[in-house]
Amino acid sequence: MMNFINRLKDIFSIEELKNKILLTIGLIAVYRFMAAVPLPGIDPLQLTALKESTSGGLLGLLNAFTGGAFARASVMALGIMPYISASIVVQLMGIAVPYLQKLQKDGESGRKKIEQITRYLTVIVTASQAPAYLANLNARLPESAFVSQGTFFWISSIVVLVAGTMFVMWLGEQITERGIGNGIILIIFAGIAAGIPTGMRDTINLFKNGELSGLNLGIVFVIMLASFWIIIFTEK
Repeated sequence: MMNFINRLKDIFSIEELKNKILLTIGLIAVYRFMAAVPLPGIDPLQLTALKESTSGGLLGLLNAFTGGAFARASVMALGIMPYISASIVVQLMGIAVPYLQKLQKDGESGRKKIEQITRYLTVIVTASQAPAYLANLNARLPESAFVSQGTFFWISSIVVLVAGTMFVMWLGEQITERGIGNGIILIIFAGIAAGIPTGMRDTINLFKNGELSGLNLGIVFVIMLASFWIIIFTEK
């Protein structure tokens, strides 16, 4: 424990490193705060049905990656996933499109152009996913959950969702350039880590209610430790 404390003191004694760490923590805190802000025109007190429908399956996975923003009908409900989708598409297109192949060989200038193309594609991907997300809200939430409806609500919500994803992308880029580590990965990690306390609470409740046996709980714990060990071993 003392070694850990001493190591922290050594880290924060370096001014530049300290500033990078504080900046990274601050930007992640901004992301977590914005993830709790609901879309304009939606009553946040009536999101129970949406939270229940995203407790498992594919929607549950999407909700985990967005740190619960998906189930909160947040302005950042789509999170960083459209950017990741756009990045994958650009990488795949780089195999077949000569122009992108040339950019990949142009060094720093080519990398910047590819990043710009990825940003534009992110806007398109988010704008195409936003109506589907809003349709999902209409299907799962009661009519009373919507303070306003109609064309204005749809257009304004699409604009807000696109802006939210672009803001998350910008935060990730700032962390990468001025903070510590890969910003996009850290934002995804922050979203997943935000659900850990809730997951632990639900697991404990299942154990207390007799729905999860001690043996199964032990198996889950061993699998978690093994997963951590494999990840650390692979990274090292």
